[in-house]
Order: sequence, then C-alpha cells, then structure tokens
Amino acid sequence: MKLTKDQVRLGRDKVKHVAKLANLPLTPEEEEKYSEQLSKILDYIDQLNSVDTKGVEPTFNVSGLSNVMRKDESLASLTQEEALQNPSQKQEGFFVTKRVIGEENG
Repeated sequence: MKLTKDQVRLGRDKVKHVAKLANLPLTPEEEEKYSEQLSKILDYIDQLNSVDTKGVEPTFNVSGLSNVMRKDESLASLTQEEALQNPSQKQEGFFVTKRVIGEENG
C-alpha cells in the first residue's frame, strides 16, 4: 500500500505513541503497515473535511425513526425452583460459578 505524493505520512513514532496509549505491542513491520494505513485514513478525513456542506442540513439518522422500542410486556418465566433444577452447583438459592473477576492467574 503506497502513499501518493499528495498524502501526508504519519510517522512510525506517532504509530508507536498511539499503540502505547492503546497498550498494543507492535512489531516493526506492523508499525510500518499501520503508519501507511493511518496516513491514508487521515488523508481521507481531510478529503471529507474539505467538502463544501453549506446548505446541507446536518443529520445523524437517515430513516427518520427515533427511539423505536417494542412494547414492554411481562412474559412467563421460570420460577427460582425451576431455574435451579439443573446447575451443577447451587447455594442458598443462587447459581455457583467459577470466579471470573479478580483471578490472579487469569
């Protein structure tokens, strides 16, 4: 992916900085690849910013619909006793699962 002469190149130092902020380890090859890709993205944004939009009404929704929601209806569900028939472990009316948050080796 080669840049044209009109495109501004985003240096690898900036890519390294963004990667560090995002906590993404990158190889030198990835730094080069993303330098070119981000340069093209920024060039495209410049092209979009240069478009004359005077007289064009701003919009964020092309369908005209907003906040379309279904009717809030109460549906039949399992009782606590029915829900607790199948788990391999339960305690005091609750499901018992493996710890997910705060594991040292996870």
